[in-house]
Amino acid sequence: MANDEITGVKIVVIGGGTGSFTLLQGVKRYAKHVTALVNMADDGGSTGQLRDELGVLPPGDVRQCLVALSDSPKVRDLFNYRFDEGSLKGHAFGNLFLTALEKMTGSFGEAVELAGRVLNIEGRVEPVTLSDVTLCVEGVDGRPVKGQFTIAHQEIAKRPKIWLEPTAVANPAAVRAILRADLVVVAPGNLYGSLAPVLVIDGIRRALHETRAKCVYVCNLVTKPGPTDGFTVKDFASEIERLAGGEFLDYVVFNNDEPSPELMEKYAHGGELVVKYDLNELRRQHYEFRGVPILAKQAWTGAQASDPIASARSFIRHDSDAVARQLMRLYFA
Repeated sequence: MANDEITGVKIVVIGGGTGSFTLLQGVKRYAKHVTALVNMADDGGSTGQLRDELGVLPPGDVRQCLVALSDSPKVRDLFNYRFDEGSLKGHAFGNLFLTALEKMTGSFGEAVELAGRVLNIEGRVEPVTLSDVTLCVEGVDGRPVKGQFTIAHQEIAKRPKIWLEPTAVANPAAVRAILRADLVVVAPGNLYGSLAPVLVIDGIRRALHETRAKCVYVCNLVTKPGPTDGFTVKDFASEIERLAGGEFLDYVVFNNDEPSPELMEKYAHGGELVVKYDLNELRRQHYEFRGVPILAKQAWTGAQASDPIASARSFIRHDSDAVARQLMRLYFA
């Protein structure tokens, strides 16, 4: 395939957090037209404090996606730098920068665009909504559990009802990106904390069902204790489609490379287990699937001691280049 054929592909990556960060680092090497659509429900750590104290929209996941698409190493490091003492302890510089831009311009969308220029990003980052929303999930007792950070630390129902309060209005730029895309990729990530807040927005749902793009889900590497205990690849994909209101996936990509016992023992959080797959079960689904070795051989070690939620971050990650190359193969299949 010609190089200009590859770089001309319009790719949309949906999610937020470390899953999107990893995928974006890979796909930007192969395509110039990359758009990251970011969930806006984050309310933990530095982001949560800024939301509470200043009434701004959540900058954390947006910052990670901006940094992933940046071609300016020193500025990338600056945006990810976290203060480790004083009243700013735990805050990432990039979160403060986006917050200041939003307060100055009165528009979070404009703040993201300006930050993209400073970071010299290749592509775009779009919030999926500009509404100030709270993530709500059905608890084990049927009562609502509210707030992404709270949800991550409480028991919730299996395959729960999920909604945003107030009802989110889809960002028109995010909808346009999906409708104009050649390839739409749902990134791996926290199923109910990072992906659900995107997929339950009506305008995003409609776009996913209307787009002519090939739609791909890159499955998580490990289950999380509680909500996704025992989930297989098929279970994850089924939940993605349930949250999005119906079938829309064309492909599901998953890792078939077994991590070493040493990697799991040293870096997996308690209760995290490798996501299993049943090929016979997958053959009965409406989408095609690809089981490929896309596990990073080295655990991620980029957390700063000053990161207030570092202990919750996953250290077992996808190989960004291996995933990107697989996505390119699917597009040209």
